[in-house]
Amino acid sequence: MSQPGVTRRQAFERRQKRRSVLIALTSTVIVIGLVVALVPQTPGWYKVKRSFFNGEVFNDTFSKLLSAFVKDIQIFLWCAPCILIWGMTLAVCRSVRTPALFPLRLFATAYTDIFRGIPVILTILLVGFGIPGLGLSRPWNSPYLWGSVALVLAYSSYVAEVFRAGIESVHESQRAGARSLGLSSGQTLQFVILPQAVRRVIPPLMNDFVSLQKDVALISLIGPIEILRQAGIDKSKYANFTPYVGAAIIFLLLTIPETRFVDHLMTRERRRTSGTAVR
Repeated sequence: MSQPGVTRRQAFERRQKRRSVLIALTSTVIVIGLVVALVPQTPGWYKVKRSFFNGEVFNDTFSKLLSAFVKDIQIFLWCAPCILIWGMTLAVCRSVRTPALFPLRLFATAYTDIFRGIPVILTILLVGFGIPGLGLSRPWNSPYLWGSVALVLAYSSYVAEVFRAGIESVHESQRAGARSLGLSSGQTLQFVILPQAVRRVIPPLMNDFVSLQKDVALISLIGPIEILRQAGIDKSKYANFTPYVGAAIIFLLLTIPETRFVDHLMTRERRRTSGTAVR
């Protein structure tokens, strides 16, 4: 018998959801149990455990890894706004339709093609070693500065494409309606197109910034001591790979909640666009 205010369809969907959750939980427990039971039985497990899961080394190095991770967070926090602003600027430039502004569109197209075609790690190496090689004085030769610039250059090209996809997803009738009300092209873009586009692209943007949080560690290749470089120092000091496992755990503690939040946003957007009420 269904509860008051709940349709048979809703009651059925709830039962199916509980059943799916139970099946998923059971299968997960079985798989984890098999891994826990079988992996320690392999011939080389003792050596792997000593090299990668050494509790003493973990305790000695984890606090230093956390301190170094603060630098990763700082780099992320000053790169993210710059990437958003520059990525949006590139997307707008690439979306302009005025013939007189075609050079801006050409520049934005060439920029995104170039920096999306070059691996992020290579951009960091080229910018991080190339610009300071000009002989600039401090602080303009800082690897933190040019490593951050490299991340902004690379990631803004991806973010620009996300924004452009959002802009192009807005139906042409929205532009026509805005123009019929007397809005100029710039006003149409500012007040009609961009607000709708930004709302649509928030989930994929969050995915890009989850990736950015991880790729900040690549700056260690040009010198800064952040979590990856600190893990490498500790690995050499203890002749043990456990610091890398500690660094991976720290990243997971941040990126897993971010990923789940992205999934939540995507689910909510899918329900909104499909006309299903969000509960």
